[in-house]
Amino acid sequence: MKRGTSAKFFIAFLGMVIICHSCKEGPDKPDVSGINIKLDVKRFEKEFFSLDTNNLDQGFEVLRSSEYHNFLMDFTGRLLGLNGIDTAKWDMLIKQFIREYKPIYDSTVVLDKEVEKAAQDVKLALRYVKYYFPKYKLPEQFITFVGPIDAFAYGATGGSGEIITNFAICAGLQLHLGSNSMVYKSQAGQELYPEYISQRFTTDYIVVNSIKTIIDDIHPSLQPGAKMIDIIADHGKRMYLLDLILPDTKETLKLGYTEAQLKGCKESEGFIWNYFTENNLLFETDLLKTRSFLNDGPTTPEFGLGSPGFISLFTGRELIRAYMKKNPKTTIDELLALDGQKILTGSGYKPR
Repeated sequence: MKRGTSAKFFIAFLGMVIICHSCKEGPDKPDVSGINIKLDVKRFEKEFFSLDTNNLDQGFEVLRSSEYHNFLMDFTGRLLGLNGIDTAKWDMLIKQFIREYKPIYDSTVVLDKEVEKAAQDVKLALRYVKYYFPKYKLPEQFITFVGPIDAFAYGATGGSGEIITNFAICAGLQLHLGSNSMVYKSQAGQELYPEYISQRFTTDYIVVNSIKTIIDDIHPSLQPGAKMIDIIADHGKRMYLLDLILPDTKETLKLGYTEAQLKGCKESEGFIWNYFTENNLLFETDLLKTRSFLNDGPTTPEFGLGSPGFISLFTGRELIRAYMKKNPKTTIDELLALDGQKILTGSGYKPR
């Protein structure tokens, strides 16, 4: 199949009206109102940027004796990168960070309402996590912070400013200032985060990113050398879990696509799959041949302008939906244990 043909094909569909993709696309939503969740919301950045830089020792002693004790060690050691540095230099480096990042902290103050809403939405989402994974140890804190602008954590289905620890979900607000923030629009910002990434730097993504970190914690990543079909299925499993845990969240937020990109994927679903099969890609293990379909990017080059990167998130989700539709008695644990070949065979997935 010629590359030029595929590009034109995808673009052609972007302007078309979407017909009903399916009457019921996602899984049914259970009643979780009876599940109680403990989640304390902590605004670490407010405490940290209120420190008296003339008396850091006293301020840090207060933080160490508070509920921030564990997170403080993660923040200074890992996020600020002070582990392994002579402790005699810590004061100087922390003062420098506070001075340089005070404007970014000030920019987060106007986001308080959105951040508080995100925290409550995370708490609701944890009810679904508990429903589907009753043995999973839930985090008991939701901690916000302002860290280095390059504190970008990579997960199985994308990167973000959210991390998970043994006790908390932590949201880095430096990566939620709004997609039009000059922090990201600047030359330095674009070198770190091109627009296809920074378009997701809004508070709307805090909940999705937080739950993705939990899914990654529940379901370990594949080992290197996996076939493309295994990776597509793995991405699909993660997106299926995201649908279970965030049943009312917009598809675009969960996939990280624009409305136009999602529209193009739905209309071109059969073509995308046919491209994979006709070019013998499903059982390919060479990442040089498959990575453009399996990683984030401004587009999928083979499908031309207008297509999203990480197209495996959409295709994988549809593959898993097809499998679960044909095998509705499959439990989540059973689904997560299946390899790509069994899912492909059992799904009968042949979109048009």
